[in-house]
Amino acid sequence: MRVLAIDPAIRNTGYAVVEGDGRTARALAFDVIAIPAKLPQSAALGAVRTHLKNVIEKFQPDEVAVEGIIYVQSHQTAISMGAARAAALIAAADAGLNVFEYAPRKIKMAVVGKGTADKQQVAFMVRALLGLSETPPHDAADALAIGLAHLQASDPLKAKMLERRQV
Repeated sequence: MRVLAIDPAIRNTGYAVVEGDGRTARALAFDVIAIPAKLPQSAALGAVRTHLKNVIEKFQPDEVAVEGIIYVQSHQTAISMGAARAAALIAAADAGLNVFEYAPRKIKMAVVGKGTADKQQVAFMVRALLGLSETPPHDAADALAIGLAHLQASDPLKAKMLERRQV
């Protein structure tokens, strides 16, 4: 299975394309869509959608996985994160792809073994599990972790632990 995994944000959306079967995985691509702060939010959302559309066209994923909504203290941050998530979901919907979401704690549990792992721990484990030569940037590492969690969820023995939800 090939999956596009997305860690949505207005200014730094992490994405990864991973391929595997729940027991083995390899990263085909990963990066961060960095949007300049001077770009208005509407243009930033369009750029995220367009970039993800291009990734979908290039890699032809079977499914898309995204991080679920997280608790934030600022309403403005929540609205921005929701808008970025919507841009990602629209790119997937335009391509006719099924989208699944995972709670951040479940992703960390699947990759690190601890639901409260910090970003450094996630990046380290992603690098180790995928045999990467360099530690990816945090947003890309988070996307790789989402992809790994999704692949694990395709394994019937691990699927219940991850509680995936189709969006």
